[in-house]
Amino acid sequence: MEQTELVFIPFPVIGHLASALEIAKLITKRDPRFSITIFIMKFPFGSTDGMDTDSDSIRFVTLPPVEVSSETTPSGHFFSEFLKVHIPLVRDAVHELTRSNSVRLSGFVIDMFCTHMIDVADEFGVPSYLFFPSGAAVLGFLLHVQFLHDYEGLDINEFKDSDADLDVPTFVNSIPGKVFPAGMFDKESGGAEMLLYHTRRFREVKGILVNTFIELESHAIQSLSGSTVPEVYPVGPILNTRMGSGGGQQDASAIMNWLDDQPPSSVVFLCFGSMGSFGADQIKEIAHALEHSGHRFLWSLRQPPPKGKMIPSDHENIEEVLPEGFLHRTARIGKVIGWAPQIAVLAHSAVGGFVSHCGWNSLLESMWYGVPVATWPIYAEQQINAFQMVKDLGLAVEIKIDYNKDRDYVVSAHEIENGLRNLMNINSEVRKKRKENEKISRKVMIDGGSSHFSLGHFIQDMMDSKVMKGKDAL
Repeated sequence: MEQTELVFIPFPVIGHLASALEIAKLITKRDPRFSITIFIMKFPFGSTDGMDTDSDSIRFVTLPPVEVSSETTPSGHFFSEFLKVHIPLVRDAVHELTRSNSVRLSGFVIDMFCTHMIDVADEFGVPSYLFFPSGAAVLGFLLHVQFLHDYEGLDINEFKDSDADLDVPTFVNSIPGKVFPAGMFDKESGGAEMLLYHTRRFREVKGILVNTFIELESHAIQSLSGSTVPEVYPVGPILNTRMGSGGGQQDASAIMNWLDDQPPSSVVFLCFGSMGSFGADQIKEIAHALEHSGHRFLWSLRQPPPKGKMIPSDHENIEEVLPEGFLHRTARIGKVIGWAPQIAVLAHSAVGGFVSHCGWNSLLESMWYGVPVATWPIYAEQQINAFQMVKDLGLAVEIKIDYNKDRDYVVSAHEIENGLRNLMNINSEVRKKRKENEKISRKVMIDGGSSHFSLGHFIQDMMDSKVMKGKDAL
């Protein structure tokens, strides 16, 4: 049987890599005709180590390291140059891959930040598909803003730190400028230019795989259908089954043993993603709120990375950054940790609430396990995710919606405590909706579910495209 080969090119940060691997597993498990090669690019900062799979149909190819200028701070210009210098490396790797007569290349699946690689797919005469690891509403937001910018002269900077709002078809409510992704206002280092460039190129692909499901984002998905946007395939929730990086089995065992001793649905879990950290003033406000609330808590507390690095690390001495005596006073109800095995924690019956940075992967994980969320976004598109969860979908309570790590703002203990109280209210509408959503998010992935059908539709479209291309070649 001739193998149908797909090339995956994910953006080399763990949230994007892990999601790409999971969608690759779903495709190869669904249809044994497919084999998938995932190209791994190596940033000079951070780590992409530890990617592995037990599937014989998936393999990783790590591309040679590259040098991109002498910039020490990641920026839009850096990322753009980083991807451009990988184009010949990807081209050579695909040539090597297709030298075997038993392999038939059928397409590229590229990350939302790797659209430069559409050009390589075009050279090989195969279609490109986009993998969008966030939600359909955010996809529609980016496309709408890009259209307004390019064709109606919208000045995005008018919305910076502003209460002015924008009507976007994929959102039910108008979106205030203060929750726009910060990269949209980043002219100096090229973040805004990079976002617009990639979003323009979204329109060139044959289809877009989105990590969402129809029942969650019905309004957004309906708004995208029948438009000038390529066909959207809602194939989620795709969960990151990796334990994560930065910790170990010993850390995980101690955390899980502590949770085992807590009553059901009693613990607030605070975790802010692989790049989330706070300064000393904010840490003290969180500590005061936790202590005063009286709720049991598990707090993943990490220190900001040094200049030029992206990934936070664990504190060497947690006591130094916490209020004096805090650990002693809360010893019976709380545990402060560094790295956290997030999936395992959310799956534990003791966890009753999740204070989250609102990364899309984390939001989907919380839905899968039916854990209510309190929003505390930090960077990227997390503010607009938080807005959608609270305002459009009613699936989260608010601590903050517009918090941004680059703003000089400290969330008060009073605000945090109020959010915790709403989060842990056992009779809240959010908690009821979460439980309903938990059942739905699981049903959509099995035979007969909407995402199962959508993935099958994508596979069939790709196979049809391959057949048509073969006929054209004759």
